[in-house]
Amino acid sequence: MRINLPVSFILISLLLVNCSKPQKFDVLIKNGRIMDGSGNPSYFGDLGINADTIAAMGDLSNATGNMEIDASNLVVAPGFINMLSWAVESLIEDGRSMGDIKQGVTLEVFGEGVSMGPLSEEMRQQDQESQGDIKYDVSWTTLNEYLEFLTSKGISPNVASFVGATTLRVHTVGYEDREPAPQEMDSMKLMVKQAMEEGALGVGSSLIYAPAFYSSTEELIELCKVAAAYDGMYISHLRSEGSRLLESLDELIQIAHEAGIRAEVYHLKQSGKENWDKFDAVVAKVDSARSKGLSITADMYNYVAGATGLDASMPPWVQEGGYEKWAERLQDPTIRKKVMQEMTTPTDEWESLMQAAGDPSKILLVGFKNDSLKYLTGKTLKEVAEMRNLSPEETAMDLVVQDGSRVGTIYFLMSEENVKKQIALPWMSFGSDGQSMAAEGVFLKSSTHPRAYGNFSRLLGKYVRDEKVIPLEEAIHKLTTLPATNLKIKKRGALAQGNYADVVLFDPEEIQDQATFEKPHQYATGMVHVFVNGTQVLKDGEHTGAFPGRVVHGPGYQGD
Repeated sequence: MRINLPVSFILISLLLVNCSKPQKFDVLIKNGRIMDGSGNPSYFGDLGINADTIAAMGDLSNATGNMEIDASNLVVAPGFINMLSWAVESLIEDGRSMGDIKQGVTLEVFGEGVSMGPLSEEMRQQDQESQGDIKYDVSWTTLNEYLEFLTSKGISPNVASFVGATTLRVHTVGYEDREPAPQEMDSMKLMVKQAMEEGALGVGSSLIYAPAFYSSTEELIELCKVAAAYDGMYISHLRSEGSRLLESLDELIQIAHEAGIRAEVYHLKQSGKENWDKFDAVVAKVDSARSKGLSITADMYNYVAGATGLDASMPPWVQEGGYEKWAERLQDPTIRKKVMQEMTTPTDEWESLMQAAGDPSKILLVGFKNDSLKYLTGKTLKEVAEMRNLSPEETAMDLVVQDGSRVGTIYFLMSEENVKKQIALPWMSFGSDGQSMAAEGVFLKSSTHPRAYGNFSRLLGKYVRDEKVIPLEEAIHKLTTLPATNLKIKKRGALAQGNYADVVLFDPEEIQDQATFEKPHQYATGMVHVFVNGTQVLKDGEHTGAFPGRVVHGPGYQGD
């Protein structure tokens, strides 16, 4: 006898059968304190990963996993985004990204003015010849080819990049102090178009350095209009972070307004004690622009010292034409006398970090290319000047010539009080402005700024847990969802079903930076597990040797 059952009964029966069947995941993270990146209060729950994707979240107590992790006493959060990374060469040397992976960084964002493409044949040759301790073949031409080179070689974190305005200028105008000709401007705009369609995040500039210093506001607006058509961002090291900080911020806001583009300030700071009181005026300008509908944001590193080179202590005119011309001029007695005078004379015409530091004892020499000078690593400019019985200015000029480079330099410039106030700003995210090194091998040939090993853990340890500057949930938001939203990155920066499984687990009581200015090559502690695209790259604090990193594309990407 045939029995006709109602369709609804069959559906309910099937649902009950399926509900009773336990879920199975590749990775099951249980009993964690989940901070999804939104900034909302945390909650205790579970997270399931299948392949490269977050498959489920919530109460998964009946589920099983091929790998199961008990996250009791641990925070489960999205992978952190390093908004300003210089890991462009360190990842070629060592794809593990040890310094940053041990802090939970799963996305490295490049492109502060200089990007690894597009390159002309001459630029490729210059890059090859100017390499320091890390040696590699420059086998790519476009920016996207470089990023694909990294991932095909094998890297642990994901990577993304802005196209550098300096790189575009060198490609067309060279190192000359002049406006681009109409054809050169058209070429730069075409290169922006290609970079955006290949996945660049926008245009990045670094305006205190030659030859970027020679770019006009109008030139930058024209480049940004192209990026804006692809919903890209303009991100900039301002023309001044000291005496003309407010005017330089006005320039960024003008570019954002006239190009119709989102804009971010790289490593916001008030450099030099005489500029520390400009904090409130800076915030007022940004808030005013935001209230008028402009999307203006900023990032920072969590230290009172910045790091760059001795070029930031010399006038841009002496650097015109590139390093060879610069070094040649510094050996001319007449030019040296003029440079010396300008290095010691306060001015608003260019940004002198030597003057901002206020004293050569606050200038630390950390990066030499020439092996014969590496013994000076870790000494202050004052100490080296006294060793040589020369002025600090003459010593700086001599070191640039003798080293064959701009010489890596740390400048103590900022106020601790302002660092804390900046951390609390609602539109602030974070970037190390450093490489991601390993505390071994070739990396130990030079010193570095401790931010390369500690920037993100320092935020969570010193400023969140110990000094309670902001709540932990807010800090996680600023490390994840906020920068991902600003960059218009899809399916990353938040713990949500369907997003890529970039996931970190850390002990909030143990997370801490260990690197110091005296001993910077020290890993942060307290990060327990890290997953990138669903693959575990850090297990119980130790690197697994996995290289699941991918290229992350911007909103204008035209590829597959």
